[in-house]
Amino acid sequence: MKYGILGDVHANLSALRAVLDRFKTHRVDRILSVGDVVGYGAAPSECIAILRELGARVVKGNHDAACVNEMDLAYFNAYARTAVTWTRTQLSREDCTWLARLPLTLDLEDCSVAHGTYHRPERFDYVQGESDAEASLDRLPTPVCFVGHSHVPIALVRLEDDPLRTARAEGSDFDLAEVHRALINVGSVGQPRDDDPRAAYGIFDVEEQRVVIERVRYDIEVEARRIRAAGLPPVLADRLYHGV
Repeated sequence: MKYGILGDVHANLSALRAVLDRFKTHRVDRILSVGDVVGYGAAPSECIAILRELGARVVKGNHDAACVNEMDLAYFNAYARTAVTWTRTQLSREDCTWLARLPLTLDLEDCSVAHGTYHRPERFDYVQGESDAEASLDRLPTPVCFVGHSHVPIALVRLEDDPLRTARAEGSDFDLAEVHRALINVGSVGQPRDDDPRAAYGIFDVEEQRVVIERVRYDIEVEARRIRAAGLPPVLADRLYHGV
């Protein structure tokens, strides 16, 4: 089994298409999404339609929740609030129903998925370091859990020979053969924030017990124009060029 892992898409249609083309090259069997399919970008319905058509397994992100009135907008900054308010006007009733029905976590045969933390998914907390990952790693029913939310790639692991110590794994190619538990963020498809504007995604090969984080270029100008044409804050277009 080979999984294609989508980080936060954020309604970035060009980035999503570029990553899905890579998934075809990798011949992935199943697509997983860590949520935040919508928000910030200007193609929310289009991105939802693609993921539904592909049968992707998707968890609910905080922007997904906010766009169907399940979160108070006070938790969002001004740019995010504006994007959520605009997105609500663009979604069909079918889109809203799909977003509302997304689970907060998924437990599959080979891995788990959450947006923020696994142990308290409804709070949409960030996992940015070892201490943030501890409680989720304690509760994982599977060896590896894919998360998102921060838009920054990170892998936090516990090894079989030291299963109580959490450490940060360096690089972008992770051998899970000797890993007891792992929490991995593959970065963001639609709005990277690690100073690399290329769309980020992950490939999880179960047979090889390997997770690789890869990047792909996409047409940022197309998405920037789409955002500006929608009347969304220009900063949401500008940041795409810089990966911030």
